Amino acid sequence: MSTAPTNGIAGLAAVAVDCSDPPALAAFWQRLLGGLAEDDAHGDTMLTGGLVDVIFMRVLEPKTGKNRLHLDLRAADADAAVAFAIEAGATKADDVYKGPRWQVMRDPEGNEFCILPPRS
Repeated sequence: MSTAPTNGIAGLAAVAVDCSDPPALAAFWQRLLGGLAEDDAHGDTMLTGGLVDVIFMRVLEPKTGKNRLHLDLRAADADAAVAFAIEAGATKADDVYKGPRWQVMRDPEGNEFCILPPRS
């Protein structure tokens, strides 16, 4: 059982992702998470109504190094989910972790995420 914090925080609004091409990256993640992607007047793209809301924010600097924060996606069928992610444009990130517990992936801009097997 979880309880609401008493610090004034009401909840998680969205996960923010810095990227060079918000509409393109949102389209990739929309295939994995579902939802509706909408561009705003600032050149950012908001993905809402899927598994989690994500805002893709345009930045000029390229990604360097491993993400300090990433999404873990629970799969009903891990092999099928990995294959689908690859077909959508992801690549395996075996240089980050290669083992039996989960599959580390990279989205089209190099942001890491994990596909976890079903809960046992």
